[in-house]
Amino acid sequence: MTTRSSAGFDLTPPSPDRQRELAARLTREEREVLLEHGTEAPYCGTLLDNHVPGAYCCRLCGLPLFRSGEKFESGTGWPSFTAPFDPAHLRMENDTSYGMVRTEIQCARCGGHHGHVFPDGPPPTGLRYCINSVSLVFVEEGEPFPDMLERGEARPAAAD
Repeated sequence: MTTRSSAGFDLTPPSPDRQRELAARLTREEREVLLEHGTEAPYCGTLLDNHVPGAYCCRLCGLPLFRSGEKFESGTGWPSFTAPFDPAHLRMENDTSYGMVRTEIQCARCGGHHGHVFPDGPPPTGLRYCINSVSLVFVEEGEPFPDMLERGEARPAAAD
């Protein structure tokens, strides 16, 4: 059975074999963040200063996670967003690592780790989705989304 988000994307997880194939394409740093729940150093991510209209997708499976119109300058050193592309595209998990209590953000389709969400963002949501650049693929507005799972979902990124 296929589960679709309200944005129309298939949320069915990749098969274990396909997940291994996708993971094999990642760099060491991408694997460390996406698969081992790591964090890139602040102010080093390639998408921190990106202001081009488009969408930010999961580097592992290609699911769109955030729109550029939701991106803001948080001053934290990581790309930050006020809301997801579609709430169904994210899975939230309690994270008690490093003696802290945080809410981890994972891709709802492949389970890749992207960062954390905090309740200190700007209006209207008051949320700050703090995301690792290395866990994302940026798709410029009008360009097709990546179709890493080859499910025929490579449609153009919508305008904000």
